[in-house]
Amino acid sequence: MSEDKKQKNKDPRLGKTLREDFRQTDFIGEMKKEFRELKNFYIDEHKKERLQNMNSISGFFHVLFWIIKSMFFHLTPLRRMLTVAGVLLVLMGRFTYNSDGSTLVFDNNSLGAFLILFVLMLELKDKLLAKTELEDGRKVQKALLPDENPQIPGWKVWLYSRPANEVCGDLVDYLNINDKIIGLTMADVAGKGLSAALMMSKLQSTIRAIANDKDTLSEFAGKVNKIFNRDSLPSLFASMLYLQIEPGSGKINYVNAGHLPPFILRGENIEETEKGDAAIGIIKDSPFTERSVELNPGESFIVFSDGVTEAISEAGQFFGKQRLINTVKKFHSRSADKLGEAITQQVEYFTGNAPRSDDLSLIILKRE
Repeated sequence: MSEDKKQKNKDPRLGKTLREDFRQTDFIGEMKKEFRELKNFYIDEHKKERLQNMNSISGFFHVLFWIIKSMFFHLTPLRRMLTVAGVLLVLMGRFTYNSDGSTLVFDNNSLGAFLILFVLMLELKDKLLAKTELEDGRKVQKALLPDENPQIPGWKVWLYSRPANEVCGDLVDYLNINDKIIGLTMADVAGKGLSAALMMSKLQSTIRAIANDKDTLSEFAGKVNKIFNRDSLPSLFASMLYLQIEPGSGKINYVNAGHLPPFILRGENIEETEKGDAAIGIIKDSPFTERSVELNPGESFIVFSDGVTEAISEAGQFFGKQRLINTVKKFHSRSADKLGEAITQQVEYFTGNAPRSDDLSLIILKRE
């Protein structure tokens, strides 16, 4: 067996792992982050409103109680009973029984601790299984999406998508319709997580299946809308911006179904395009309008998801449209990829250690 394989087969060393954890972990910062994520996950909006009328000490104990209560009721019946038994045994402490001159000591602390540890082991097992399945799902998603930016004569194109969690509900895709037309899509399925990711894959397959039909973009969006409306859950919908460009031409034809209006960057000036039509999946026979814009050399067309403008900082503030505009103006002279990287870096800097609130996606087209 090679030395590399031996290293891979070795279990991690406990002492070394703990030393590295101690050196690398910002204990106070990580604890604050973890507690904030627990609070956001387990406490609903109604309870958060109640917290606003409490002082910090009372609020802390209420949050702690609500989290423990919510965690308890998320357990399976068996695990709830084991947890209760474990806590009771720990509280009872040691139990001494005297009979016929002999003394028996029952260590309830150890048994109770073991039951609680056993429940934690079961919960961790479930989490690891779910995480593995989500990671496999993400690998499938990445295989279905383009792994490089399209090379189009007369254009520089930069595509980017970053999931908030393991899987992504945003779609960033391109397709060669024929030798003269390239189609690009940005879509954002409502919500995030596995349900949004599955519907994103459905939307992608629908778009690719009918993109070659000789329809106007209005008719194309109408077909996508009817299929998505028919096949999705009642509570799910998606915003979609689909555009077509031609090599050597500066014209962009597009249809906007409920997506954020793209920006047109002309020098240092930014133009916001018109508001779009209804989102995909809401109204079965919703009409859609085809629009077009002409770019001169050096000008850019910027499409973004709400994961950019609605990125949340640790203080609870949104990144917002104005910060995006300021960033684009500041880095307006950069290439498509460098401008995109500057936007994502500004968002990452703004959010800091705050948990990612949504998937983040960008398409930047720059006319050469």
